[in-house]
Amino acid sequence: MHALRTTALVATLASLSFAPAAHARQLPGQKAPGAPTTLTPQQQAARAVYKELIEINTVDSVGDVTVAARAMAARFIAAGFPPADVQVLVPPDRPNKGNLVVRYHGKGTGKPLLLLAHLDVVAALRSDWPRDPFKLVEENGFFLGRGTADDKSMASMFVANLLRYKQEGFVPQRDLILALTADEEGGATNGVSWLIANHKNLIDAEYAINEGGGGTLKDDQPLFHSVQAAEKVPVNYTLTALNSGGHSSVPRKDNAIYQLANGLARLEKYTFPVDLNEISRPFFAQTAKVEMPSLATAMRAIVSNSSDTAAARVISTDPRYASMLRTSCVATRLSGGHADNALPQTATANINCRIVPTSNAADVKAAIERVIADSGVKVTMREVRGDRFGKKTAAIDPGLLAATTMLTKKMFNDVPVIPTMSTGATDGAYLRSAGIPTYGVSGIFSAPGETNAHGRDEKLRIKSFYDGLDFLYQLVKQVSGPPIGKPIS
Repeated sequence: MHALRTTALVATLASLSFAPAAHARQLPGQKAPGAPTTLTPQQQAARAVYKELIEINTVDSVGDVTVAARAMAARFIAAGFPPADVQVLVPPDRPNKGNLVVRYHGKGTGKPLLLLAHLDVVAALRSDWPRDPFKLVEENGFFLGRGTADDKSMASMFVANLLRYKQEGFVPQRDLILALTADEEGGATNGVSWLIANHKNLIDAEYAINEGGGGTLKDDQPLFHSVQAAEKVPVNYTLTALNSGGHSSVPRKDNAIYQLANGLARLEKYTFPVDLNEISRPFFAQTAKVEMPSLATAMRAIVSNSSDTAAARVISTDPRYASMLRTSCVATRLSGGHADNALPQTATANINCRIVPTSNAADVKAAIERVIADSGVKVTMREVRGDRFGKKTAAIDPGLLAATTMLTKKMFNDVPVIPTMSTGATDGAYLRSAGIPTYGVSGIFSAPGETNAHGRDEKLRIKSFYDGLDFLYQLVKQVSGPPIGKPIS
């Protein structure tokens, strides 16, 4: 693996030009400008893949990812890929959790490059949506449907681009490996961790390109392009209050529901300390150059002094940045009691924490217990899959950073390329723990919050889909083919 020191990364980013821009947000139903009216053959092919994937139900709990994996495998076989290079790998105990691994052979120079995307999606109830969530719909400049943003867009782009390379006869210097995986959202039999445990030789790579990065728009113009190099780790804790119970006509002070509720109220008011790392610190330093003055001042202050509570308060007013400052925990589920006319014998709550990667789950558990300050509320930690803590955050591969910067300058008005720690989880954490550096970069731009991933009416700008398709086509060619700076065909 190539290494790039943080100081060199910051220096590289500091040399980029930054243009100030005002705040804006895409309103629901507002038309997204710039969608192409006529599609090229490559865009048509990618849209067909996208449509096929969106319209296969791959919900983590009830769908069938294997069907989607086999559908994509059929496209590669039909395009002339050797069957030995197109493998649908299915866990023996999870027949609906298949993973597709495709190898595109190059000249054998260096380790392969891994292209990673997940095929599973979160649940989408038809009754909640104004349209079928498993039909690809175009409306007001957006593609709508479950998975349009997370993560069937990147899966479709990778598939379409590999098929295009094959058609063009492109021979990269290194092999390209495509892994389309199952259970990233659910995690019961996580596809990447299962592949690492059972078929690591098939996906071992110099590094991986994954979701987690992308571009930010303001006033429908590119503001910055982020490359994810670290991510927070999700851990769930169960809070349990137990009691002998009794008849509700004789209430007592030791009520399990009240006991749990009081602990949750204390936890609600608690804020974890600021905890920056080698990725989040330069993120704030560089984002300060494009943000509005009040946020910019606070970002520069927090980089200089992570104990600056006034600066942290200002940054925390913006949800996009608040969770990047520190570990965060939030109650997500609540249950209590067993009968309407009985005192509760049990009350439980689930606390979902997103922990900075340089911390650990045990310390967060201790913090929760300390804040709740009630020995009658038991805190238990659910299993943490994989060794994802205590890892030093790695700087971005220099070749990938150079290619991303060059293409961003070419395609997106020379906006800055900024390293980021994503607050959501991706499969990249498993790969990093297995020794495969993973970076989220896509060329897909959106306004903050507009995709509504995991929510109703998930969507992606049509223009952004095709921009991302072109960006990834060129990026993968560049980092797997000719040296940086040579023309891309």
